[in-house]
Amino acid sequence: MTEQFEVVTTGRIGVDIYPLQSGVGLEDVETFGKFLGGSATNVAVAASRLGRRTALWSGVGDDPFGRFARRELVRLGVSDELLMTTDRYPTPVTFCEIFPPDDFPLYFYRLPSAPDLQVTPGKVDPNLIRDAGVWWATVTGLSQEPSRAAHFAAWEIRARRPLTILDLDYRPMFWADERTARDQVRRALTQVTVAVGNREECRIAVGETDPHRAADALLDLGVELAIVKQGPAGVLGRTRSESVVVPAVPVDVHNGLGAGDAFGGSLCDGLLAGLDLETVLKRANVAGALVAARLECSTAMPTRDEIDATLVSSPTGKVRP
Repeated sequence: MTEQFEVVTTGRIGVDIYPLQSGVGLEDVETFGKFLGGSATNVAVAASRLGRRTALWSGVGDDPFGRFARRELVRLGVSDELLMTTDRYPTPVTFCEIFPPDDFPLYFYRLPSAPDLQVTPGKVDPNLIRDAGVWWATVTGLSQEPSRAAHFAAWEIRARRPLTILDLDYRPMFWADERTARDQVRRALTQVTVAVGNREECRIAVGETDPHRAADALLDLGVELAIVKQGPAGVLGRTRSESVVVPAVPVDVHNGLGAGDAFGGSLCDGLLAGLDLETVLKRANVAGALVAARLECSTAMPTRDEIDATLVSSPTGKVRP
């Protein structure tokens, strides 16, 4: 019988190639580090680091990078039971440039498609989909078939069970245009119970950048919890009966790319634990800040003890590497 997972994520997996020098363009970088990457992958790793039984539904290529990604996924505590291998497309590689504190350009090498977009309906045990404590999906999975159909088939099985979460992780390079993305995201929002995104992602999803109007628009589409990240202004969490704003955690940013995924993993953990919304968001903010102070993403995800220690030692102070 398939193991029941507390957190199942679906979406990108690949290899992050990050420069070991900051403040220079890729054309001038001399040395790089190789890390497991992909937003949904990082969220799964983050939840695993917090003690949750996690799995990733995705795909890798039949190539050395695919073998590396699978090996690292398992090493970092995430089940590869739902990770397929295909010889049709290579495992994606992503490069970034590091210009702290707030400029981290990404270069995705995943055309014309990627293995994570080849997941198909009917390949996952319906009981696993139905019974997972958290089912986490990202907007990237809606950008191409057959992944799009697979997502909606999973949501039909899921039947809007609690903690069916959509990460509004909009990447314009994966879409023909904003209108196509908006149509698919709005359709997806009727199938989930939690939506998480920043102000720009909310603009794509519901046409609003004001955090409170965006949250209201997400609730109007049927989600039960809307979370709007506001950068330095903190994060807003809103339900029909509660509205909480938690301030940002100051941090000396090294690489901000993994912060949102650390936030997501901690969000899953806090919601599963039944913590109050303010505590959930405070812990998620700290998790994101800890990763922003580090270079890598997946291998930088904090433990519960690290989050606890930061909250105790500096509840309103600055997070440092």
